[in-house]
Order: sequence, then structure tokens, then C-alpha cells
Amino acid sequence: MKNVIVVATHKEYPMPSDPLYLPVQAGRALGAPLPYVGDDSGDNISGKNRSFCELTCLYWAWKNLTGADAVGLCHYRRYLAGRRGGRGFSRILTGPQVGALLKTAPVLLPKKRNYFIETGYSQYVHAHHEEDLLETRKILEERCPEYVAAFDRTLSRTKGHRFNMFVMRRDLLERYCAWLFSVLFELEKRLDISAYSDYDKRVFGFVAERLLDVWLETCKIPYRELPVLHLESQHWVKKGTAFLKRKFRGRK
Repeated sequence: MKNVIVVATHKEYPMPSDPLYLPVQAGRALGAPLPYVGDDSGDNISGKNRSFCELTCLYWAWKNLTGADAVGLCHYRRYLAGRRGGRGFSRILTGPQVGALLKTAPVLLPKKRNYFIETGYSQYVHAHHEEDLLETRKILEERCPEYVAAFDRTLSRTKGHRFNMFVMRRDLLERYCAWLFSVLFELEKRLDISAYSDYDKRVFGFVAERLLDVWLETCKIPYRELPVLHLESQHWVKKGTAFLKRKFRGRK
């Protein structure tokens, strides 16, 4: 086994033919099995999928894909793009491209998302619950204070890496996942999400999106950015309208 990119999915969907990609059913412990590898074998947190989202696949890959030189995570409708032009899977990152790019940087990331009129902090607060971030910061202060400065800096910016998408050299994946899940499991103990909407109950996936940059910046990990390929329409007008409503009216 060389490099592997896990494709997190909760439904049957066309998948890349490139052997680089491994479709993994997210939350298999909670539903009917699909014709893919499940995230419920070996050491796993598949049963937490409703609140950890695609991170149940990341945890599974961390604990069970021990022979890979590098491990990545993407989504069944969203991939890192390897080239311009063409359509669909013809544009996604290929095995040879990953190998070449990892020689220039140990981490490959999607290009940063820009919220323009929002910081990472204010965007989260308008979309979710501020307590999620306040409690996360407390955990960092108590357990690993060297990360607090980067937490404050990254969330004060309008740009950030999102989607929980990346490809990482295996040794760095070990370090990142050990740190990430230690923070998230402690956050899970402290937050009462029983009254959250089904959407906001995905809190640990949302917080993890913000923690990636915190870890990268604190540990001074070099990376390369790649375009994101969306296989379906992003409905930008609808999303933009909702974004502005949350900004000026608050979260409903």
C-alpha cells in the first residue's frame, strides 16, 4: 500500500477508478451497509458519525490504514483537483500527481475559503453556537496552551482551509489525529448538544475544520494548496443569501 485517499460517503455514488481512492461508508454502524468498506471495522468511532461527520472515516483510516505512506480524506462529491479542463473525475488528483506533489510538501490542502465580510470566528458564531469555540479554546488553554495563539490568529482571519480535506504524510497524520481527536473527545464530554438541531449536532466536524489551520500553523507544517473540484452545483446564490441572513439577522 502506498498513498490512499479515503472518499467519505453515506450513499451509493459514482466513484473514481484510480486505485488511489478508497470509498469508505461513513457511519456504517448506524445504517444499512453499502457496497464499500465501512468505517465500523477495527478500531473505530463509526457510531459517532452524526456528530463527527466525515471524521469517523478519518479516525478509521488513522487507526486501520497503517501501511500507507500518506493518507488523505475527501468527500464523494468534492475532491482535490489535479488539473484544469475536462469534466468530472478527469480533473481529480491522480496517484502519480500525489506522489510528485508530496515530494514538494508533506501536506496537500484545498485552497482557502474566503468569507470576505466575516472572520472565521464571526462566521462560525453566525452559523452555529459560539459555545463550541469558547469551550474549544478553554481546552487548548488547559491541555496544550501553545496552540492558543494560532487559534486566535486563524479565527481572526477571513480565509481558512475548510471541508476536512487533505492528503498528509503518514507520520504527520499520526501527530495530527492524535492531537485533533484528543481535543474533540474532550469537547464532546463538555458540550451538551441535546438541544442542538440535527445540523448543529455535527459540531465536532465543524470545529475540526477550524482546528486544522491551528495545528498546521503551530507546528509550522509546510503545505501545498490545490483547487477544489465540486461534482455537483454549489447553489452559490442560495448559500450567499443564507450567509447574509445569518450575518445581519443572526442564526435561527
